[in-house]
Amino acid sequence: MDAAMDDDQGFVPVRRRARARKDRLQKETGAAPYEAGDPVSGSLDVLQPAHDDLTVTTGLEEEDDAPQPAGSDSRTVPSVSASARPSAAVKASSAKKSTVRFEVRRLLVPPHRMSPLRKQWTEILEPLVTHLKLQVRMNLRRRCVELRTRVGDPGTKGGARSESAQPNSSMLQKGSDFVRAFLLGFEVRDAIALLRLDDLFIESFEIKDVKRLNGDHLSRCIARLNGRDGKTKYAIENATRTRLVFADSRIHILGSFENIKLARHSICSLVLGAPPGKVYNHLRTVTRRLAERL
Repeated sequence: MDAAMDDDQGFVPVRRRARARKDRLQKETGAAPYEAGDPVSGSLDVLQPAHDDLTVTTGLEEEDDAPQPAGSDSRTVPSVSASARPSAAVKASSAKKSTVRFEVRRLLVPPHRMSPLRKQWTEILEPLVTHLKLQVRMNLRRRCVELRTRVGDPGTKGGARSESAQPNSSMLQKGSDFVRAFLLGFEVRDAIALLRLDDLFIESFEIKDVKRLNGDHLSRCIARLNGRDGKTKYAIENATRTRLVFADSRIHILGSFENIKLARHSICSLVLGAPPGKVYNHLRTVTRRLAERL
């Protein structure tokens, strides 16, 4: 049955192809690899290492009829030379030019200051935008006032940012102090003084930090600090050149360092139980000293 099979039935061409490859390799190199079934000769050919120039070919130079692995894509990807790729310095400079950063301050609005903020929003917005050059908005979802300033100004060449432009953080700090003073309970005309003068501060403390009082004793203490129709409060403000805010059991003082010290001394004396007359005499002495100093 094997004899009946000739070269045209499809089995022998596989062997013929391998033999043709063997003959071509023998013709090119002068020697053929040993295969099973070849006659063993008396002397074997020894292959010597070739000293010709080595040529390395890439995957793009292979023949089109080379076998492809299963699931592989036959599309070729063009290679990019190292010189055509952008350097790290170019990437950093482009990223720096295209990046816009901001400094943002968020001030939480207490529930009892929401209505005054809504009524006097235009008065608060004018000095922040006109004089301090800040961007201001009210975030209703977070219930806070957001102040924002740009870190750099646009440059003059091609819209790039100037390297010498520096963030003006002092304006942002002044704006946040101004809004914070209003949210604590100060009037807008008093809080604007924080924008005009650099030596003004806000100090806050609790009545319980001076003396532990509860119930009606705390209520009587707050009434003694305000006086009838605010007489005691106004006397302290005029004598020490400060502004006071009594928010429940918390006291806020706006003024310079020395004036805050004098006002705090008078308030602590009233909390500890000193008679109002004695505090008034002390305030007259303080007023006389301040007038002599000026």
